[in-house]
Amino acid sequence: MSETNQSKILIRKRLRETLAGMTEPQRHGKSVAACAYITASPEFRNASVVMVYLPLPLEVDVSGIALRAWQAGKTVCVSKVSWDQRRMLPTEIKSLTSGLTTSQHGVREPASGNPIPVDMIDMVIVPGLGFSEKGHRIGRGMGFYDRFLGQSEFLGVSCGVAFAEQMVAELPALDHDIPLAMLATDQGIRRFRTNAIETR
Repeated sequence: MSETNQSKILIRKRLRETLAGMTEPQRHGKSVAACAYITASPEFRNASVVMVYLPLPLEVDVSGIALRAWQAGKTVCVSKVSWDQRRMLPTEIKSLTSGLTTSQHGVREPASGNPIPVDMIDMVIVPGLGFSEKGHRIGRGMGFYDRFLGQSEFLGVSCGVAFAEQMVAELPALDHDIPLAMLATDQGIRRFRTNAIETR
């Protein structure tokens, strides 16, 4: 096993322990704060199509972003996962409570819905276990978001979202790791690309 992979395993273990140590009220309050920073941003305001995720129990709850997007007349999509192809397929949703199913891997996803072309997505809200001060992230090791964000068709803004406790000084980065355009935590927004605010 390479030194980079070993390092990532240790970082994931530490971050999982950090997340598990947070209380539900802490997670809720910090989720609300992080979502508020995103929905107040010009990147969100300028977006017509926003891709969010359906959170796992210890992740930032991004329901507030989807609800605000619908209120503003935006299209909201989440990924339907093709496990065979190891791809995320953006699919429109119109509710956070109906029309969803849980995959054999325990991930919630749309049971059906309109597919959304990748080049139409203006903003993607990206989860992760940890995030660095340079815009790199460490996920759960499957590489789905790195592959998605690395597509030439994706022209939008990638925005990580995390609790402040998930920030680390540095992360081991591989060639295929895609740095984010911006990151929102319960303490504010960081931008890593000067063009993060621009729209097509």
